[in-house]
Amino acid sequence: MFKKHLLPFALVFFIGGTVFGQRNCGTTEYMQAQFAADPAYQDRLEEIETFTQNYAENHDHEGTRAVVTIPVVVHVVYNTPSENISDAQILSQIQVLTEDFRRTNPDTGETPAHFTAEAADTEIEFCLATTDPSGNPTTGITRTSTTKTSFSSTGNLMKFGTYGHTAWDRDDYLNIWVCDLSGGLLGYAQFPGGSASTDGVVCDYAYFGSGGSAVAPFNLGRTATHEVGHWLNLYHIWGDDGTSCGGSDLVADTPNQADETYNCPGGTIRISCSNGPDGDMYQNYMDYTDDGCMNLYTSGQKTRMQALFGVGGSRVALLSSPGCGGAGPSCSVATGLSTSGISTSGATFNWSAATGAVGYNVRYKLTSSGTWTNTTSATTSKIVSGLTAGSNYEWQVQTDCGGGSLSAYSSSVNFTTTGGGSCSDTYESNETSGTAKTITVGTTIQALIGSGTDVDWFKI
Repeated sequence: MFKKHLLPFALVFFIGGTVFGQRNCGTTEYMQAQFAADPAYQDRLEEIETFTQNYAENHDHEGTRAVVTIPVVVHVVYNTPSENISDAQILSQIQVLTEDFRRTNPDTGETPAHFTAEAADTEIEFCLATTDPSGNPTTGITRTSTTKTSFSSTGNLMKFGTYGHTAWDRDDYLNIWVCDLSGGLLGYAQFPGGSASTDGVVCDYAYFGSGGSAVAPFNLGRTATHEVGHWLNLYHIWGDDGTSCGGSDLVADTPNQADETYNCPGGTIRISCSNGPDGDMYQNYMDYTDDGCMNLYTSGQKTRMQALFGVGGSRVALLSSPGCGGAGPSCSVATGLSTSGISTSGATFNWSAATGAVGYNVRYKLTSSGTWTNTTSATTSKIVSGLTAGSNYEWQVQTDCGGGSLSAYSSSVNFTTTGGGSCSDTYESNETSGTAKTITVGTTIQALIGSGTDVDWFKI
């Protein structure tokens, strides 16, 4: 947000109130608890901030850099079967993280025109780890059954043998714990400079991944996108200042904003802190809107994140991580895509077998929508149902080569479901020459076929 002067850490002394029933991130409160337990952590965070500001002054935040790939391990800690989310659900989240941070997310077109100049590809992407800390092959997913029914931000989630699972080395991995969070929390994260044993991100199982078992309106994977932003040194866009307009997220190209934004204001412009005419950037991943309303990081936020990987940066060790290196077969993108069996409510997607595939991830959506429906297939086709008649759709397929290795998604294939009109209100009944309906040349005809012997009559 714009300030005459950046005020590092003004926000971290404010403990905000908790909002239930809407997006609720526990990172700020978690940070305060860490400061209380380890006063030196605040000093380390201030040192990281000084480094970040110096980096920003000496680097072009709009320039192109080598892409940073972060190996991820997902620790699923579950008490009930529904909490033990599927591999496919986890893979969908990794895909969303990469899309959101690389600005290849399907809803980039929803970014308002007055903010597109600030929107950035952060040049950070994510992969599920293929090598564990001992050098053995891994899927990048651990699963731990627990007797604990839910966790708070002060629970024993990161302690294997107590209730949860120990963190893998933070110099090689981003740890993400997925569990049932209490108190209405969707997630929380640890900023750089904290304890190695708790370094990472925590997400509630019901809001992890895109589609599938994720619960609306937080079912597009943006909870993890938001929390990983914290893990990469980003603050809430409104500065956690209790509507005073005096706080800062320490980013110059995000507008000053009074407070968090809930739900999804849609195309409205919300003015606060004299930030007109463009108003609040509530489409930013670091606000509190619903998943379908978030769609960008800015160039300034990119600079803060990239500073962590500069020489002397607090997460630079990840650049030499073996976590995603070398293990797992190569994946080819599926080709030969076609659509068959198109009806009013369904279709069959077909493609050619890809080299090394153990399965496929398929996603489809209305061409007018930014929300994908995700599914999987063990073969080279997928039947989908529940579509809307007379509507335009697109679909893509991604090759799963096992071991957490995934190809890119294919190009989209478009199709239109049949129907969509009420034939009985236009041409029926017209089963005889005497009842033939008069039409003009060039008319698109949709007639209700009642049986295999039905004949419809028209005249021009």
